[in-house]
Amino acid sequence: MVWHVDVQRRFEHGKRRFDLHVAFASAAQRLVLFGASGAGKSQTLKIIAGLTEPDTGHVRLNGEVLVDRGRGIDVPARHRRLAYVFQDYALFPHLTVLQNIAFGVHLGWFNARRHEHHEAVQRWLRTFELEPVAHHYPEQLSGGQRQRTALARALVARPRALLLDEPFAALDPALRARLRDELADLQAALDIPLVLISHDEADVRRLGDDVLEMRDGQVVGQGGRHELPSHASA
Repeated sequence: MVWHVDVQRRFEHGKRRFDLHVAFASAAQRLVLFGASGAGKSQTLKIIAGLTEPDTGHVRLNGEVLVDRGRGIDVPARHRRLAYVFQDYALFPHLTVLQNIAFGVHLGWFNARRHEHHEAVQRWLRTFELEPVAHHYPEQLSGGQRQRTALARALVARPRALLLDEPFAALDPALRARLRDELADLQAALDIPLVLISHDEADVRRLGDDVLEMRDGQVVGQGGRHELPSHASA
């Protein structure tokens, strides 16, 4: 089993309360969390990544425990080796493309020189066709280039799994389709588990080897790409 997750967390903001209780097991290399905004998809991904602690429960990746509240195990996010790509890509605006990617080689490497050479960084610059913009800053990039830079920064650290939060949301339809295909090919080549958050059925069809439909903080359906959830809002 690639993923085994059973976690609970209560979120409270003033008088508002949201209870997350997510339980699933999946052997798929490509897993899509599918559902409307507010279903709990992002919070689930953050618990898997170690960015949010569950109140109870556990997360296991390929049999290894990442967190188990009952046993007192909680591997820090920086040691889980999970690449997390945020919806807005979270690039450092004061760093060039090359420097942003180099940051992923050694966490905390904020002062990578503009012309720093590192074999892994150069590899991902080539892979994502970013060499022409290697010394550009994020504000100078297109949406597709920003996404590729964020993916390169995540992958340069050789993660054990790739976690993506709505990676295509800000892109136009044509670019979405192309980058979706590129991501599918990249995941197949790297052969690492991928967890993708989306509310777009096209993402499910292309990347959903296993699909979890989420609603109101729970998994309400699970199936393959040809078994689209019937209740989630697109």
